[in-house]
Amino acid sequence: MAYAQNGNVKTYYEDTGKGEPIIANHGLSEDVTYWMATGVGGKLAAKYRFIPYEMRGHGRTVIDKEPWGYDCDTMLEDINALADHLGFKKFHLLSHATGGMIAVRYGMKYSDRLLSLMLTDTGSATLPTMPPPYNVTVSDAERQRMREEYLKHIDDEVPAADRKARWITTPGPYTFTIAARPEPERHKMWQVMDGFYRNRLSRRALFNFQTSFYTDPDYKIEGLRKIKCPTLVLLGEHDVVFIEPSALMAKEIPDNRHVVVPEVGHMTAIEAPDETAKQILDFLHTVEEKGKAI
Repeated sequence: MAYAQNGNVKTYYEDTGKGEPIIANHGLSEDVTYWMATGVGGKLAAKYRFIPYEMRGHGRTVIDKEPWGYDCDTMLEDINALADHLGFKKFHLLSHATGGMIAVRYGMKYSDRLLSLMLTDTGSATLPTMPPPYNVTVSDAERQRMREEYLKHIDDEVPAADRKARWITTPGPYTFTIAARPEPERHKMWQVMDGFYRNRLSRRALFNFQTSFYTDPDYKIEGLRKIKCPTLVLLGEHDVVFIEPSALMAKEIPDNRHVVVPEVGHMTAIEAPDETAKQILDFLHTVEEKGKAI
């Protein structure tokens, strides 16, 4: 287990392979196993030095005191801190979902440090617009009641069978395509997702992150236009939350490749690991050969 200290945060990361470095983050509630347990990380590490890390509030990363830093501006500096810790002047940056919101804004500010930027299943606003039927309006009072009720049981241990049954009943916009798959394929994918639950050191830290981070609906159009490095914009065909935000990034980022993976949803590395790895490696090969996304 490896950690990089940056002020009051101790960032967990893994380091495998050799070659040009790829730093990778992940989505909400996930950890490094989003890439590693699916085999995508192993395929990348066959040619590159692959360094997935766990963001603040997630997995095995630890913050020992306030300020927690659960905001995009602070968390993009965690990427610089990790790169400095590892001695990288330049690197590729791979991201997923919430991690991509941080990565794209990193690219707006620091694209001179990037060999390439890879944005999977994400958008440039940190407060995404939810599509029907998920765009339910809840009053402030009801939201507070739900928070208080959740916190009463946040440390309760829930058996794995109950966790799976609850998920199948209410999978939400990010995993409904997995929940609809037949067994045993569905169970195999669920085990990867449930691994995030098992690896998590602090459920309260994740809750505090979730209720702090998603605040900015601005897509930062001018910032997208300033990204100078080759960029991959990849998502699943049925990623209902990020279809439009991804199309917007593909429209505005000057040098990009827009890939839509068919027949999958938001969790592309879990649902289509071979195709996800293939698309990433093909993009990186083009960047290496041409210095461009296409």
